[in-house]
Amino acid sequence: MGAALTAAAIELGHEVTVISGPVAVDYPAGAEVIPVMTTDEMFQVASAKFVACDGLIGAAAPCDYMPYAVRSQKISKTGQPLMIELIETPDVVATLGQNKRPDQWVVGFALETEDQRFRAIVKLERKHCDLMVSNGPSAIDAATNDVELLNPAGDVLVSIQGSKSHVASRLLSEIDSRLIRS
Repeated sequence: MGAALTAAAIELGHEVTVISGPVAVDYPAGAEVIPVMTTDEMFQVASAKFVACDGLIGAAAPCDYMPYAVRSQKISKTGQPLMIELIETPDVVATLGQNKRPDQWVVGFALETEDQRFRAIVKLERKHCDLMVSNGPSAIDAATNDVELLNPAGDVLVSIQGSKSHVASRLLSEIDSRLIRS
């Protein structure tokens, strides 16, 4: 979805910076692509880049948790259970949304398996987004997507189904008219 959104934004004449973890996706040549490996790296780069941007589209979720401790050596088998302690990673979209300037906008994506619309609205509020795209797990590694674009009042502004490039084009058109050129 990120590559399709990037192409749609470039087609509308926008400058695009993509901050991406390791994915098997080719981003359009017109975008600046900054590769990262961890959620912490994504948070640091996004925080630095966002200050000079008009807006942010958080199209894919990085890891929500990371190991509390990372060993530099192999952990050998002991025949005993192993406990792994996890801690939350920074919420990139929520932090940037909370700290955005009045002239900046933030659009988030909420991929949910249950109560999709309700949970997307909760995320929209918690992450200080201007709009939220709600979709389900069928979008993962698929050529198509089925989304709803929600506003802060919880209204469905548009429902879009089809190829990811079609969905991205329609979403960018809505974002462009509602947040960028409004």
